[in-house]
Amino acid sequence: MLENMAILDVEKVIRDFEAMTKDAENVQRETLKLILEENECADYLQNLGLNGRTDPESVKVCVLLVTHKDLEPYIQRVADGAFPLILTGKPITTISLSSGTTEGKPKFVPFNDELMETTSQICRTSFAFRNRKFPIENGKALQFIYSSKQTKTEGGLLELQPPMSFAICRLLVREEIQMVSSTFAHSIVLAFQTFEQVWEELCADIREGVLSSRVTFPSVRSTMAELLKPNPELADLIEKRCSGLVNWYLIPELFPNVKYIYGIMTGYMEHYLKKLRHYARDVPLISADYGASEGWIGANINPTLPPESATYAVLPNIGYFEFLPPQENIEEHMQDKVNGSFIAVEPKPVSLTEVKVGKEYEVFITSFAGLYRYRLGDVVKNTEKDLQLTVEEAAKLIAGEKLEVVDFSSHADVSTDPGHYVIFWEISGEVSDGVLQECCNCLDRSFVDAGYVISHKVNTIGPLELRVLRKGTFQKILEHYLGLRGVLSQFKTPRCVGPTNNKVLEILCDNVAKNYFSTAF
Repeated sequence: MLENMAILDVEKVIRDFEAMTKDAENVQRETLKLILEENECADYLQNLGLNGRTDPESVKVCVLLVTHKDLEPYIQRVADGAFPLILTGKPITTISLSSGTTEGKPKFVPFNDELMETTSQICRTSFAFRNRKFPIENGKALQFIYSSKQTKTEGGLLELQPPMSFAICRLLVREEIQMVSSTFAHSIVLAFQTFEQVWEELCADIREGVLSSRVTFPSVRSTMAELLKPNPELADLIEKRCSGLVNWYLIPELFPNVKYIYGIMTGYMEHYLKKLRHYARDVPLISADYGASEGWIGANINPTLPPESATYAVLPNIGYFEFLPPQENIEEHMQDKVNGSFIAVEPKPVSLTEVKVGKEYEVFITSFAGLYRYRLGDVVKNTEKDLQLTVEEAAKLIAGEKLEVVDFSSHADVSTDPGHYVIFWEISGEVSDGVLQECCNCLDRSFVDAGYVISHKVNTIGPLELRVLRKGTFQKILEHYLGLRGVLSQFKTPRCVGPTNNKVLEILCDNVAKNYFSTAF
């Protein structure tokens, strides 16, 4: 990877980026035109009444804002191998399985060569800005790559699933390593947590030049047999470094010339920053670029900012972007009254150059892979909708006893390592311990987000905890809200209680009658 990036003219990449973003409005219009011209013969676009028009104004009139649910029948036809050009002007050859969820299920997303090119462009752009601040010379990268068994859809298309496993072989060239990276921060943390447990065994492998029987994949064993030769000097060095560590500042101790650590570190991954900083000591952490399973959006062009403050610049030529203020929910279209009757009104998103600094927006994308005015939605985290569906599924276990969940909330408890989700339930009557334990297990199993399930299996998320509350707990939360001069008609039970909502979290925790930990995984 570093060898390929090293041939880039970094300053030219940055100049091109700056010129393009200064002319963002025209670039966006040209990008939309290109997308629509390339895909005008697609079934989906044929019936929308565009009649060859490609300007943003016509698109807003003819093409509705959509969610994955709206496009799911079209995407399923593609996945099933339907011959006609359903969403794009060229056949879709690959279907990606998202790590987010739609109504509790991972979703199929079309992937094509054009998206591969936008991925390359994002990588080149962010690398150029990183390399300006942290120059990479001739060297190697330590990348933790998790892979899984690849499957095919009924139509014979390759199905790319989230990574599942990793391999490490860079200790042999430890002084050449200049960057440590993985897609997600938790993968890096997991790798070094594993190293803490097996470093003595690895030293033995290096000393003897023979791979441990722990590794069973024939292809890995044969490859390592060619690379691994007896090296007692290196084994002694690693053993000396590790045996003398008290705080396990592993990364700079093992790889003294590493310049930064790179991966997705925002959102759901922020939980792992504390542990990652521990391993990294003074090595800078740089958050990777911003995107979703459906496509990339922006590059991190400010690599010196800490992950918690990361900002991203939208590349105006990789898709056409629209931005909707969050109060204008697409699923609850605003209503206007005309001649005494209510009619639905399409929400009015703004263009890339119309967004205002400091405001929050939801992103909609028109991509080269057949998504038109598409709501991106969640990426890797469990949403309130997921939580609602999960609680409803588990509550069925007490419905037979004519009991119900009066109200519920949740909290991401990061005071433990690994962190875990806590679900708070207030129930209308008494339930046996056995049933409540099964409810807890059901809650945990019902979160089907691929990232959540994988994190469970690799122990980067702990077992879900169900805390059963005393009767009247949510009434106390309501009273607290009213005490802050809140209006009763505007009160909404907080479904996800963050660390800054101290008082509500205190009320919940002080009123726990019983608690249960999942044994589902």
